[in-house]
Parts: sequence; structure tokens; C-alpha cells
Amino acid sequence: MNQSIQKNRTLGFILVILGASFWGIGGTVAQKLFQQENIEVGWLVSSRLLLAGLLLIMAYKITHRKKSIFVMWRTKQNAFRQILFSLLGMLAVQYTYMMSIAIGNSAVATLLQYLAPLFIMAYYLITKHSQLTRQDGIAVTLTLIGTFLLLTNGSLSTLSVPAMAVFWGILSGLSAAFYTLYAVSLLQQFHSLLVVGWSMLIGGIVMSLFHQPWQIDMANWALSTIAYFLFIVIFGTMLAFWFYIASLHYLSPKETSLLGSLEPLTAVMTSVFWLKIPFGSFQFIGTMLILCMILYLTVFQKKRS
Repeated sequence: MNQSIQKNRTLGFILVILGASFWGIGGTVAQKLFQQENIEVGWLVSSRLLLAGLLLIMAYKITHRKKSIFVMWRTKQNAFRQILFSLLGMLAVQYTYMMSIAIGNSAVATLLQYLAPLFIMAYYLITKHSQLTRQDGIAVTLTLIGTFLLLTNGSLSTLSVPAMAVFWGILSGLSAAFYTLYAVSLLQQFHSLLVVGWSMLIGGIVMSLFHQPWQIDMANWALSTIAYFLFIVIFGTMLAFWFYIASLHYLSPKETSLLGSLEPLTAVMTSVFWLKIPFGSFQFIGTMLILCMILYLTVFQKKRS
């Protein structure tokens, strides 16, 4: 394999692994915040999107002083594409996932969100962009079985949730698939900081019409509560989504979505070590399957190249 290509793929792996890990840990921290301060889902989504979006756009301006932050708004076509990505991608994947957790539980929500690789492969098959290979089948199988075992410890009884939780969870998976696929064309024209930053800002503005960020009393928040909220904004939202999207510069949407299965792994690990939730034997098997999927994708790509 060409050395520069290998370095780019390695960077892609690092980015998606960090992004998925931050998103998973951020989910656990958000759960802690819900329990500690009884914060409403809509408020957290609108607040985290607005703040993270502003920070990303500011970061782009600081690192690209001579370039405009409004470059994608110069034509109606690009503006429409950015708005579509912001609403059906960024906002949709945030809100549907949180709604599935609020109505059901995080295990079902995460499991259904990780139907995204299947939706992406189905899209490729339908549009004839690619054929389903044996390697794709192996990677998807390892991901789905590993995620199921990791989140349920092998017991179907933990998946007993209202139908609306399943509905929001499936929408979350579809949104994640759209988010991953649609971002590719935007990244071919615009910097990932701008694409993610504007999508978060637009999504946050739309959510603010229904859940105003300023309508909350923070006077009684403890320092730990403030720290949790800042972690969710910076690591669990801003860096998580930026790194995930940036990885699409170096990896295919199929690979990125599969490697995103590290999100439930880090969420469970955080819950085990921080919240002291027991870790079962089937969860250990699920962890090994996800790690095997990552190793398989890495080794197979090297051999194929």
C-alpha cells in the first residue's frame, strides 16, 4: 500500500474512533445530567448544538483568518444542501436518539441507531454504487451481534420498550445513515469545521424555536453539573461529530459507520467504571466481537491493497 494512503487511512481510523468514543462517553454523561438535574431532552439538544456550532465556526475563523465562514451560502444550491444536512442529518440524529432514550432506554436506542451500516449498504445496493461483498457481510455481522450482546448481555427481556421508543430508534438509525452518506458531497467542497459547525448552529436555532436554551435556572447548579454540561458540549458534541465527519475524508461511509460501533462500547465501559454498573460475560463477548471487526477491517484493507 502507498505509504501516504496508509497514513491517511490511519488518521481516518483515529478520527472515527475518537469521535465515536466521545459520543459514547457523552451519552453516559448526559444520562448522569438527566438524573442529577432533571434536565429536559429538548433543552439539552438545543443548547449543545448552539454552543458547539458557534465554537466550531469560531475555530475555523481562527485557523483560516483570510477565508469567509459564509462560503457555502453564496449559492442557493449549496445553501439548500447545507440546510438539508443540518435538519435531516445533524438535528435529526441528535433528537431522535435522545427521544428513543427518553421513552425507552439507552440500550434499545443505541442498538437501533446501529442499524445505520445496514441502511448504508442497502442504499449502495439499491443505487448500484457497489455490491455486497463477503467482507461487508462479515463486518456487519460482527458489528450487529457484538452491539446486541454488549447492550443486552444476551437477554431479550432488556429490550422490552414502548413502540414509540422503537420508532424513534429506527429513525435515529436512518438519520445516522443519511448524515454519513450526505456529508461526503459537502466535504468535497467545504472544510469539515464549517460543514459540522453550521449544521449544529442551524439545528440549534431550529430547536430553540421549541426549547429555548435561556429558559433554565442554572443558579443552583453544582460545579460538577457545569463540568458535565461543558464536557457534553465540547467532547460529546463538538469534537465527536467533527472527528466523525472528518474521518470521511479518508474512509468510506461503510467503514466509518461500522467503526462507529465503538460508541456503545465506550458508553458501556464508562457506565461500568464510572457508574459501577455490572459487566456481564455476554457483554465481554460483544466487546471482543466489535474489536475483532475493527481489526478485520484494518487487516483486510491492507491485504486488498
